[in-house]
Order: sequence, then structure tokens, then C-alpha cells
Amino acid sequence: MNHRILFRSFRDRKNKDSGMPDARARTHPLSALARSASIFACGLLLIGTAPQAPSVEMIDYEVVGIGIPASLTGKAGDPAMGRKLAIQRKKGNCLACHHMPIPEEDDHGNTAPNLAKVGSRLTIPQLRLRLVDSKRINPATMMPAFYRTDGLHRVARKYQGKPILTAGEIEDVVAYLATLE
Repeated sequence: MNHRILFRSFRDRKNKDSGMPDARARTHPLSALARSASIFACGLLLIGTAPQAPSVEMIDYEVVGIGIPASLTGKAGDPAMGRKLAIQRKKGNCLACHHMPIPEEDDHGNTAPNLAKVGSRLTIPQLRLRLVDSKRINPATMMPAFYRTDGLHRVARKYQGKPILTAGEIEDVVAYLATLE
């Protein structure tokens, strides 16, 4: 068999599903590598130019047993504001994973514990630690650390150095959850 015929038949091969020329037959193996290298080089040039988010000053707290006994702000939170934060998709977003006694909201999650009566199951210090850094209780949890800025993975540059919730917002959500008895 003639090599030219084999080469031509390989080059002209069509994809069975689309009828278009087969990408493997018309793309040089090194072109994908060259394309990746150029994208990587452009990325290196941009690394130093993107603005980084200013860091937020974090309040120190002490974990005692399985809770944080002292308020992060030195005062109790506002339960009404905590309820709003629990619903907000861009802040607490509790409803994404938890079912909560908020009947006017349509979408409730089912991948995490039901928060109805959580105030009778957990103490305020226990609730606070679960919001601040739930991995201290369960390292395998999917729940994010709402008041932590270090040791996190895949955080967008504009959110680096910032907690999901402020200390005051943590206290508001804790105050709301404590009312769910």
C-alpha cells in the first residue's frame, strides 16, 4: 500500500458524528502546547497587575472545648439582622445547604442538618464556633469558615484577606440561630 494514500486518508478523515474534519488529523500535537505556553506567559505578566483586596483586621477569639464563649464584638447580635443574613445568597446563604424555619423562602437545602430548633440543641458558644470555623468541630465538613482568612483554598483574589461575614454579622447570625428553639 502506498504511504501517500495512507497519509491522505488520515488527513481527510471526518468525525463520524459531526461530519467535520477530525481535529486530530489537522492539528499538530505541539500547537496545543504552544497555545498553553502563551496563555501561561500572559498570565505571568498579569499576576503583579491585579489589585489585591485589602485585608480586614480580624478579632482574636479563644476556643474553649467545642465553643467560643466570648462574643467577637463584646455585645450580643441582632436576631432580626441575623435572619436576613441567613437568607441572603451573597452573605450567609444558610438556605443553600440547610432547611430552616423560614416558610416564605422557597428553596431550602438538604445537604446539611436542619436548623429548626438548633437553639435548643446547641449553646451560643457552640453556634459561634460552627460559624467562625466549623472545621474545628468536623474537619471533613463542607461548611465554609465564615470568619477565617487563612488556610483557605481557591479564594478569588478580591476576597483574599476578608472573612465571609464580619464579627458583627457572626454575632447577628448566632443571635438568630439561638432563637430557633
